[in-house]
Amino acid sequence: MCGIAGYVSNKFSINKSEFIDVLRNMNHRGPDAEGVFTCKNFFLGHKRLSILDLSESANQPMTSSCGRYTIVYNGEIYNFESLAKQYQLKLKTRSDTETILELYSIVGNKLPSLLNGMFAFAIFDKEKNSLFIARDRMGIKPLYYFIDNDVFAFSSELKAITKFKYVSEKLEINYNAIKSYLHLGYIPHPYSIYKNINKFPQGQFAIYKNNKLQFSNYWNINFIIESSTLNNETEALSKLNELLTDSVKLRMFCDVPFGTLLSGGIDSGLITAIAANISNTPINTYTIGFKEQQFNEAPFASKMAKHLNTNHHEYILSENDAINLIPDILSTYDEPYADSSAIPTMLVSKMAATDVKMVLSGDGGDELFHGYGAYNWANKLANPFYSNLKTPISKTLKLGNNRQKRVSQLFNYRNSDNLQSHIFSQEQYFFSEQEIEKICLPNLQSCESFKYNSQITNRKLLPTEIQSLFDLQYYLPDDLLVKVDRASMKYSLEVRVPFLDYRIITFALNLHHSLKIKNGEQKYLLKKLLYQYYPSDFFDRPKKGFSIPLSKWLSNELSYLIDEFLNLEAINKTHIFNYEHVATLIKKFKNGEQYLYNRLWNIIILQMFLLKVTIQYA
Repeated sequence: MCGIAGYVSNKFSINKSEFIDVLRNMNHRGPDAEGVFTCKNFFLGHKRLSILDLSESANQPMTSSCGRYTIVYNGEIYNFESLAKQYQLKLKTRSDTETILELYSIVGNKLPSLLNGMFAFAIFDKEKNSLFIARDRMGIKPLYYFIDNDVFAFSSELKAITKFKYVSEKLEINYNAIKSYLHLGYIPHPYSIYKNINKFPQGQFAIYKNNKLQFSNYWNINFIIESSTLNNETEALSKLNELLTDSVKLRMFCDVPFGTLLSGGIDSGLITAIAANISNTPINTYTIGFKEQQFNEAPFASKMAKHLNTNHHEYILSENDAINLIPDILSTYDEPYADSSAIPTMLVSKMAATDVKMVLSGDGGDELFHGYGAYNWANKLANPFYSNLKTPISKTLKLGNNRQKRVSQLFNYRNSDNLQSHIFSQEQYFFSEQEIEKICLPNLQSCESFKYNSQITNRKLLPTEIQSLFDLQYYLPDDLLVKVDRASMKYSLEVRVPFLDYRIITFALNLHHSLKIKNGEQKYLLKKLLYQYYPSDFFDRPKKGFSIPLSKWLSNELSYLIDEFLNLEAINKTHIFNYEHVATLIKKFKNGEQYLYNRLWNIIILQMFLLKVTIQYA
């Protein structure tokens, strides 16, 4: 993986030195090589993390053999060798970059649909004076863009694109994005925290020419949902094993040492087991643990690693580790981001990067095979009994203990129009839409609320399936994949995600719901495959997830964050929140309503960001 950037303008030109200064804000994404291409008013830049074909001939920007096209590319294409053979490409390197470039000269706009991998790239056409830009189907690789008044710019991270002089002068806070952030804990596409910088949409390509950017879909998750589903368990299990084994095998192909992130759960455990089974030598595995046992899955990961005979590495996260990484959250993610599991993800990436340059992860398994508690709530709240009685149920539960108070919020929604995001926000302990209206000042109340439209056409989905689709379209690309990409690239580590092979996504979305949740057992088919590699009693335990003891830490070692960023002066400076409501939230938390911790963390991160950028861009 790498970092890419580009800039085009006639009126507001820059020089090569200025462009390089911007590019070097992403040195962490590519410490192995740096390159810049210029032609007329076009600049393309690349920072390389060498994973495949480590020679200098595979460096970027790379120009095609015909001399017409030049590419900057971030990602990995796993079927590049078969594509090179299929199209009889004459290549000078072993890199997937050259395959993409030469293939584009043959197939043109059809290129992205042929690729199996994770990618964001831009190809300059010297004859047409245009750019062809594409991003992978699920948005695994990041790409931001800016277009305004003869200026077009793009980069892999906000920390680079915001350093272009023209872009920096136009930066404005996007208050619609803030409202969505408070609800979800992340900023959903197409937004970024800045009004005029957007996330390039996943599954699309665009052509830039004459200061116009025209988008087209080459893949849409809604369109791969078929009218019928696979319900034969034997056939489904065999197919899943075949697909996942091939996906892992393709993603193990590299020219550098690699390993896996092993959390101790089902998804990473299955990926690790398949990789260990394929590999001729013991693989490296990496785990983060916690002193607090209710959060600690490290002993389970260690047991699994021993069973698979891996070279296992473990690190126990402390409160001091978290404190030391708090400032890095803003500098790593570049915009408000409230997923506190970013902290252990950064630490496990740092640990792995000392030994290897690439790891496999289990991301995507929960969303595809229904592993979250939110899917049970989706079914429950779709039941007319609960939906019709939601108001009295909510009011009654609000009088109970902490768990009941938290659950009361799940029943406290206006209508089913935005039920998927409501369920998600309450399962993550963030703010409901009604809470946002109360705690925010009028300037934010008037902003747009997040809206989700699943746009299903081919078959009617169950509530669990719609909730899963929401996660696949928003939570996965805009939270989980962002978390892993920024945390790993901070330490120049590439992470590959076998579950997000588009063939597995297609399979999972057309798998009968009874093979995902059967007799109350979630991820049923995935577990059946898992038990071919481990004794089933390894997993006779509740799902913990990859989270930190944030509630405890905010009450103790991290309480200074509440004092520093949620005091009256700090709240009044940012003009987002009603201080009285914030003070009430703090008081409830300190008086024992511990489930409010993520709401406080959400506000803290936003306040930290706004107080920082207010000084910079005031």
